[in-house]
Amino acid sequence: MMMKKHRVFIIMTAAEICVLLVLILQSQVLLKERVAREIPQKQELVKELELTDLAIWTEARYTRHPSQADFFSPFQDCPSSLEHFPAGSVVAAPDRRESSGGTGP
Repeated sequence: MMMKKHRVFIIMTAAEICVLLVLILQSQVLLKERVAREIPQKQELVKELELTDLAIWTEARYTRHPSQADFFSPFQDCPSSLEHFPAGSVVAAPDRRESSGGTGP
């Protein structure tokens, strides 16, 4: 006896959902193992090379290390120029109100 089309569809959909769930669970297990293995190696590398800050972009020095940049770095070459690096429009200026020592707004 032939199965109806809607039952075949439901069975195939349920099978695909099960396969998808198994793949998601397996990827989570593999990710945890990978992180547990790589994090200590990266921490040792940072300690050995004495790295200080994460370099996000490779364009200009004020986008590489936003915590180390001053407010006028983007405009030191030409004070009236527009931002010419795409990363400069993505990264906000560092908030220095707390470390300035003043009362602030």
